[in-house]
Amino acid sequence: MADTEAKWYILHTYSGYENKVANDIKKVVENRNFQNLIEDVFVPVEKQTRTKENGETELVDEKLFPGYVFVKMIVTNESWYICRNTRGVTGFVGPGSQPTPLSEDEVKNLGITTKETTVSFDPGDRVSIKSGPLEGFEGVVKSVDVERMTADVDVSMFGRSTPATLELSAIVKI
Repeated sequence: MADTEAKWYILHTYSGYENKVANDIKKVVENRNFQNLIEDVFVPVEKQTRTKENGETELVDEKLFPGYVFVKMIVTNESWYICRNTRGVTGFVGPGSQPTPLSEDEVKNLGITTKETTVSFDPGDRVSIKSGPLEGFEGVVKSVDVERMTADVDVSMFGRSTPATLELSAIVKI
């Protein structure tokens, strides 16, 4: 069952469970140090503008493939078990219970190839939070994790410094 190169696979999930499944798999991978088996897990989203009832517009993440989570992994008994037995997963996309990897053309057409990321801030820089529950607050970057696309930021709120892990897309350098 083991392969030597990580390939992209698709997990089918219950509708609405995509983000929970992706986060649960990431936690298990981190806790068990399986980064060498499961390299990447994500739910493809696209920014959409939506108008609220009061006429205001908001930017929201719209899932491109509802009910599916993309996983880049080397198929072993451990990686298969982690993915298949995560709450909310109904199975792999493929015949029977065998996961079927995406072809190179499918990966290219879906646009899930690794994109080059440039980070415009370093630890110690002041940033403003432009989206999420902490929108409008400011903070100081403590560390940046380009691989996970997050930054640890000490957020100044209510006269105190509160640590928070934020997506890189949610912050901008002041």
